[in-house]
Amino acid sequence: MAQETVRLAEYAAALRFRDLPAEVVRRAKECITDTVAAIICGSALPWSRIVIRYAERTGPAGKSHILGSGGAAVQANAAALANGALAHAFELDSLTRPGAGAHPGATVLPPALAVAQERGADGRDLIAAFVAGNEVMIRIGRATGHTNEARGFHAPGTTGPFGAAVACGHLLGLDAATMTNAIGIAGSLAGGLLEFAKGDGGMVKRLHLGRASEAGVLAASLASAGFTGPKTVLEGQFGFLRVFCTEFDEADLTKGLGRDFVTCSTVLKCYPVHATAHAGVRAVRDLQREHGFAGNEIEAITVTGNRRMVERHTIAEPADLMLAQYSIPFCVALALYREARDPESFDESALADPQIRGLTRRVRIVPEAGTAHGAMGSTVTVTLADGRRFERHVESGLLEPGELADKFTRLTRGRLGEAGAARLFARLQHLEDEAGLDWLGEPE
Repeated sequence: MAQETVRLAEYAAALRFRDLPAEVVRRAKECITDTVAAIICGSALPWSRIVIRYAERTGPAGKSHILGSGGAAVQANAAALANGALAHAFELDSLTRPGAGAHPGATVLPPALAVAQERGADGRDLIAAFVAGNEVMIRIGRATGHTNEARGFHAPGTTGPFGAAVACGHLLGLDAATMTNAIGIAGSLAGGLLEFAKGDGGMVKRLHLGRASEAGVLAASLASAGFTGPKTVLEGQFGFLRVFCTEFDEADLTKGLGRDFVTCSTVLKCYPVHATAHAGVRAVRDLQREHGFAGNEIEAITVTGNRRMVERHTIAEPADLMLAQYSIPFCVALALYREARDPESFDESALADPQIRGLTRRVRIVPEAGTAHGAMGSTVTVTLADGRRFERHVESGLLEPGELADKFTRLTRGRLGEAGAARLFARLQHLEDEAGLDWLGEPE
């Protein structure tokens, strides 16, 4: 019986664009489009500029672009590192439902695009590689049951190298045996600790996805040159699942492989906040729009959630912007004073705003009995000073059909202008027809 790692490698190496149903291509393009916007938006942030300067300094004279930077092209590994960190720079990149501890855009598109530009690949090549990487990575994430985070690992830093390696390997034309080696190498490049969530060193969270992207370029490149890795890196006695996770289900590694496209489980964010805050933010926005109350009229807010939300995201006094975006109380409070869809709303002035900080302290996160770990729905109850109470339940609060164009414009207009944002969005809608990809990231 084939080993699970080998089966995944065989599948990924054989996958071709012509094998992809139209719905899978559409969902992949949506995620790619969303990630491009997140990278461009993230490129202007101070922590991103540090990574960009490092990438430009250490990887010059390449063919791969750092999106939004306006600089010269760099080597593929440097571009993957930078674009991965930029994609996750402001809590704007995609995830999956059900949750799998995987970020389909930020850990798979940056390395795939970097290698595609280096090799002169076309739009179809990029889409096929992107899907291949996600079909493997999301399944690995599901197999973990998100318990890698229970041990203190930041999940996308651990699952990301696998998806990145597969996507890069696909573009390099690796056969099944060599793809197995790429996955095997990626296992030794997995990492990323959650200590930042305790209130210190939040910039490192963004680096985890950049390093995962960079690791994929390294793993696939070494494998293509004959470097080997263990064929049981996922399921072995000292493999990824047993070392990184407290519980796992090996069956999830290949469940539905070749039949069910888990790429279609990708969902996009509406707000620049942690996914756990989306339902609460949308619920209070809906209630405020319906009933017309102001933030300073509120006596108290309760938000229901799963145990993870209660234990990890009840941050009443966030010390920096990263923790503010990680804090459900802060995000809910900000949404009542500012336009929560705009990244510009989440700045240092918001962090210091006495009204937002005061309301943050009046938001309680309460456990909801029987709520599954991956469930992101919340029931929000707003109590006003005059005694009135309003309640709303929202299942996810994530981006809904038809909202992507607006998000893309909000994220890219500062760099590209309204017209430039519209042109780039339109071009990405027909990515499969592009003969080359150099236009993505070229200086304006």
